[in-house]
Amino acid sequence: MAYLVGIILAILVAAFARCVGLDRDRAFYPTVLVVVASYYDLYAVIGGSMSVLAAELAVTCIFLAVVVVGFKRDLRIVAAGLVGHGLFDLVHGHLIDNPGLPAFWPAFCMSYDLVAGGLLFWMLRPHRPMRASSRGSSRNGAREPGVAAR
Repeated sequence: MAYLVGIILAILVAAFARCVGLDRDRAFYPTVLVVVASYYDLYAVIGGSMSVLAAELAVTCIFLAVVVVGFKRDLRIVAAGLVGHGLFDLVHGHLIDNPGLPAFWPAFCMSYDLVAGGLLFWMLRPHRPMRASSRGSSRNGAREPGVAAR
């Protein structure tokens, strides 16, 4: 169930951001990565372990570095960071024993991160102009608004 909810929620958030125009700002998806990376820190605080919090914060700092570089240079780096965080979710329990972590969280977060990162990669793909039709008309080459326009 956690996998399905993560997938559906990632799709709904991306669709909502696109419809409302939130993803027109370069900061939207970097902010998403900051938030998803910081949840493990929250769960470490809930678990009450300072050593676990230190370990989680160290990992969060890596993702924050990805956010800064991706925001300043290329949003595909942020998309890779989201996918990377999803892969981190797969191994998190083998690396850090976080007592405050709900059992469903790694599966949910992995699903959300992988789908969100994949959707961002898809939105950033180059748009190719449509071929001219048999009547000779062609597309003006304008790009869609939003993230894909960068």
